[in-house]
Amino acid sequence: MTIIPSPAARVGPSPFGRGYASMFAPEQLTIGVYFPIESFEGPEPAMHDQIELAQQAERLGFAALWARDVPLNDPTFGDLGQIYDPFVWLATIAARTSTIALATGAVILPLHHPIDVAKAAASLDRLSGGRFVFGVASGDRPVEYPAYRRDADLRGELFRDAFDYVEALLTKRFPVHASAHYGRLTGGGDLMPKPFSPRLPILVTGQSQQSLEWIAQRSDGWLTYPRDIGQQAQVAKRWREALDHAGAEFKPIAQSLYVDLAADPDAPPRSIHLGYRVGLRRLADLLDALRSHGINHVALNLKFSKRPVADVLDEIGTEVIPHFRIGPT
Repeated sequence: MTIIPSPAARVGPSPFGRGYASMFAPEQLTIGVYFPIESFEGPEPAMHDQIELAQQAERLGFAALWARDVPLNDPTFGDLGQIYDPFVWLATIAARTSTIALATGAVILPLHHPIDVAKAAASLDRLSGGRFVFGVASGDRPVEYPAYRRDADLRGELFRDAFDYVEALLTKRFPVHASAHYGRLTGGGDLMPKPFSPRLPILVTGQSQQSLEWIAQRSDGWLTYPRDIGQQAQVAKRWREALDHAGAEFKPIAQSLYVDLAADPDAPPRSIHLGYRVGLRRLADLLDALRSHGINHVALNLKFSKRPVADVLDEIGTEVIPHFRIGPT
């Protein structure tokens, strides 16, 4: 397949800030990358040269840098993300970058108090100049809920409760809000700062124990998991149907993807855990197919890379990113 560059889509004013605007547009696909930007075995990355690699990704035109919320090392899970607290880490990255979006994929809402989460999210958004995109989830690691004294059987209810509380804090002045699990606001106090733009974009990760219709109505987008092209096309179709049912206009759908970039640019996709070992040109074909089915953003994870990740970033940034980029403001 020959990749035809997307028509330039000018990024206009957005109620969600410039991070969201640089990542998402109808019928467009952009590419991000997860921290840690490195290849490693086992659960714990070295976290070497991460700031420099983040700056390289920004220079190359990657749309977003993603960080995960992994409070504890669960030996049965085998993955620590970038190790550091996602808000602390992304604030560090915000200070060393200037344009690239900063996203969480995802903060485990039920495990944290909504006031603390909203405070951290709004602070990061303000300090980054509106570049933050707030991915949230219900969590799935066995050790976390008991450690936080939360009932895992209630995680869907806890997620909705925390979501409502955080949303009230981020969008209203001196809100009045009653929470079944986290306390209540009586209008006598207000969260400061507020986000940089009228609304901080909140993406729900996976199902988070909710219906797709609830996610379509309440979120500002959906972060789902990688699947083969045929399955993902059906998932994207269901998302559009859920948006129609909710009476919502465009809300993006994004996905993660583990990639081991082969030296041969024409190497066909071969399945690895949650992704593919694939050549550069065939990766571009794969991304183009995802775009044609309605996927708006793909966040790459390079954990299984057999080649130096700086080289992989450079090749993707030079040969692939130009075909998958929203036009300049």
